[in-house]
Amino acid sequence: QLVESGGGLVQAGGSLRLSCAASGRTFSGYDVGWFRQAPGKEREFVAAISWSGRTTKYADSVKGRFTISRDNAKNTVYLQINSLKPEDTAVYYCNTPTLGPTPGHYWGQGTQVTVSS
Repeated sequence: QLVESGGGLVQAGGSLRLSCAASGRTFSGYDVGWFRQAPGKEREFVAAISWSGRTTKYADSVKGRFTISRDNAKNTVYLQINSLKPEDTAVYYCNTPTLGPTPGHYWGQGTQVTVSS
């Protein structure tokens, strides 16, 4: 089971750190990604990180603002989101196994990020 947390309501220009924790399974050895779905839009790839943490990938729309990282000892993957924009408003989902942009089989329940202008 994947459990996301850290979402919330923030003003434009603010920051959030999302977390994705794996329970009942380990992330070790698996690539993990973040996707998001805005109202009325399809779910889209945001970022992914390899099992070792050595490789990261980002959607063009978030490069330079989002940073994905992981702590395998804590079985957790993070998404640091800076310089938030209203268009970043979406439900953010954790997914594995994937190095993007195609999602893997396992999804979390999602965490809502709302950015006010």
